[in-house]
Amino acid sequence: MTNKISSSDNLSNAVSATDDNASRTPNLTRRALVGGGVGLAAAGALASGLQAATLPAGASQVPTTPAGRPMPYAIRPMPEDRRFGYAIVGLGKYALNQILPGFAGCQHSRIEALVSGNAEKAKIVAAEYGVDPRKIYDYSNFDKIAKDPKIDAVYIILPNSLHAEFAIRAFKAGKHVMCEKPMATSVADCQRMIDAAKAANKKLMIGYRCHYDPMNRAAVKLIRENQLGKLGMVTTDNSDVMDQNDPAQQWRLRRELAGGGSLMDIGIYGLNGTRYLLGEEPIEVRAYTYSDPNDERFVEVEDRIIWQMRFRSGALSHGASSYSTTTTSRFSVQGDKAVLLMDPATGYYQNLISVQTPGHANQSMMPQFVMPANNQFSAQLDHLAEAVINNKPVRSPGEEGMQDVRLIQAIYEAARTGRPVNTDWGYVRQGGY
Repeated sequence: MTNKISSSDNLSNAVSATDDNASRTPNLTRRALVGGGVGLAAAGALASGLQAATLPAGASQVPTTPAGRPMPYAIRPMPEDRRFGYAIVGLGKYALNQILPGFAGCQHSRIEALVSGNAEKAKIVAAEYGVDPRKIYDYSNFDKIAKDPKIDAVYIILPNSLHAEFAIRAFKAGKHVMCEKPMATSVADCQRMIDAAKAANKKLMIGYRCHYDPMNRAAVKLIRENQLGKLGMVTTDNSDVMDQNDPAQQWRLRRELAGGGSLMDIGIYGLNGTRYLLGEEPIEVRAYTYSDPNDERFVEVEDRIIWQMRFRSGALSHGASSYSTTTTSRFSVQGDKAVLLMDPATGYYQNLISVQTPGHANQSMMPQFVMPANNQFSAQLDHLAEAVINNKPVRSPGEEGMQDVRLIQAIYEAARTGRPVNTDWGYVRQGGY
């Protein structure tokens, strides 16, 4: 299916102007991607043994016998020396399927070491990614990373309740820290992580990947340029069906490890998304939660939860997350000029923006066969590297992570008590998003 590209200048410009979306190969075509020279039809003709005379004009020099092919040009050339080294802490599904492959698109970052409780799996992964087997650590000898100057940072991809422990150990080892969201399971642990970063004079960045996604950044740009007018409503929906038989999901059903249910895991995308889309902080929250008492998955954590937030500007938001309804990732921002829809909003790939005005709609997503300068994973990895190299603040610092955890606790309190909870505690937005 061919992706639909908006003819709207505002929407197209918002996409192309985002820093992490500037393509180095804006005119790639399918032919270029398959190597140029002859097209697919001509290649099929050669395979059938037809003479060169039957080929399209200009293709007569194509060899009809096996021959060495010239080196194709690189879609996105990689520098020889990516000097910022990461130790990846935790080799679960997200690390293996998204983060480790994301290094291929990095301009500054490389995989330097692995930390895992499964030695055999770590050896296999190390061999796949060219990591020195001597740089495989386990959770007990993790602190030895202090002796390796080529490890600049650790990326913590562990169950939520372990984030604080390993972040603090990493700071004591003299390393910068990237930590998956949610930052921790308590506000106290978040503060401990922030304090440890300051004491070590190292950077702490929370892995809010959507902050580095071209479509989410384009949405923010459109809103900041007043394309929607005065903002009145935001609605977010994030859901998935929790499979308790999937080892990668089982820890998410344990309160001790996860800290909560669907809100902590996928609802946080809507909570954080509402904040960066509106560009302000809520002053009050209300909430309601439901879990089927006969569903053994939800003995310790919540399944479905909805929450409302009120903002000083007068904007209102409605958020929902669920562990028992089909996969959904959808944002809506309503202004008095237009409505911005994102569906999917927080997917790993191919997020979609639609801007609707009375009687008109425009859509935009990444054009097919165009390679962005950075996808959200490689852009996120490189952002910490760039911040360290250039001594600049990160876009998603620990203070942002702690604000989300604090708001999550307020939402849980509102659901538990059935009363609105004041969240007007004077937080000033940190970072650049």
